[in-house]
Parts: sequence; C-alpha cells; structure tokens
Amino acid sequence: MSLEISTFVLGPLSNNTYLVTDQKTGDTAVIDPSLGSQEVLDFVKKRSWTLLHIWLTHAHFDHTAGVKLIASSQIPSIPVSLHRLDLPLYQDSGGARKFGFTIQPGPEPSYYFEDRQILNLGESHLEVRFTPGHTPGHVVFYAPDENVVFCGDVIFRGSIGRTDLPGGSFQQLLNSIQTKILTLPAQTRLLSGHGPETTVAMETSDNPYL
Repeated sequence: MSLEISTFVLGPLSNNTYLVTDQKTGDTAVIDPSLGSQEVLDFVKKRSWTLLHIWLTHAHFDHTAGVKLIASSQIPSIPVSLHRLDLPLYQDSGGARKFGFTIQPGPEPSYYFEDRQILNLGESHLEVRFTPGHTPGHVVFYAPDENVVFCGDVIFRGSIGRTDLPGGSFQQLLNSIQTKILTLPAQTRLLSGHGPETTVAMETSDNPYL
C-alpha cells in the first residue's frame, strides 16, 4: 500500500472529505473539502505532509465549501481541479443559496479533469473516471494499486446519488455506475461522499437501485 487515506466527516450534511497521501513522499491531495476544513489543514501540518492539490468529484456546495480556506492556506495558493462541465455549478457556489447556505467562493480552477486522465501524487497514481448523472461533470478517482475508488455522490452503501437536482440525469447515473464502477474488481472499496464505505461486490448483490 503506497497511499494513506485519511477520512474527515465534516459539515452539516456529514460529508466525507478525504486526504490522499503518498507514503513515500508525503505529497497529499484533498478530495471534496467541506465546511470545517481547518481540521484537515491542522492534520496535514501535524503530519508534516505537503498539500499539493484540491480535487473535486463535483461542484455541489457541500463538497466545495472548504475550497477557499484550503486553497488560500499557502502561497502560491493550492490549485483546484474539477471537470469543466461542473464549472457553472462551481461558479454558482455549488447551488448553496437554494439550500439556505452561504459559502465563500473558491478560486477559479487551475486544471480540468478528463476521462481516463492519470493523476500523479508522489510515486502513486490515480485514474479519473467521468461519471455524469448526479451532476453533469461528476468524476471519481480510482487507485487500482489500492483497490479503492473515491466515488463522490455517484453511489453509496445501498443507495445511489440524487438526480433530481439541476443537471441530474437518472439514466446517465445508472450508466456511469454500470460502466465505470461495477466493472471494477469485486473487492474494490468504494469511498463515498457521505456514509460508510462499501465494495463493488456488496453493491452488485445488494443495492436495490441497481
């Protein structure tokens, strides 16, 4: 195992924010920083890791509320990456106002993800998989050497992501799950944006939506 994964349950919607760290180099990315992300920064400092990236599975406000805090914690600021199709949602503060929240907008993204793009983190590698349906530009991050996927809000233990919000599509979401998630090895761990982790095998056999 070359990646260390640290999980933080943050914000009023109990978001899972993840730190992904290459154990050899200490190079670190944060995935979907939510409200209360000072806890994440404190943890990185305590471990003497080097925080290099902010990776967003999608741009809903509860997955981006900590972007400004984390990005501005260093000079130059930590770059933000997401899929270009979620840029309008990101620029609209992730739809926060519709839910009665106000969040500080993060900086403009520095990079845009592409399907099957390889992300390098120290000596570790993750693959971007384009998984629209919950939002138009949703992606997941697959680390094959670790048998783990950071799923955002595509799939949960015994459930799937909402498709009733602007830009959602039930058919797209099911196609994303069937072609980009359930085709992975059965033992692959699925780390979702909310709730407990699960596996491809568990969701293939037990998920009532699939």
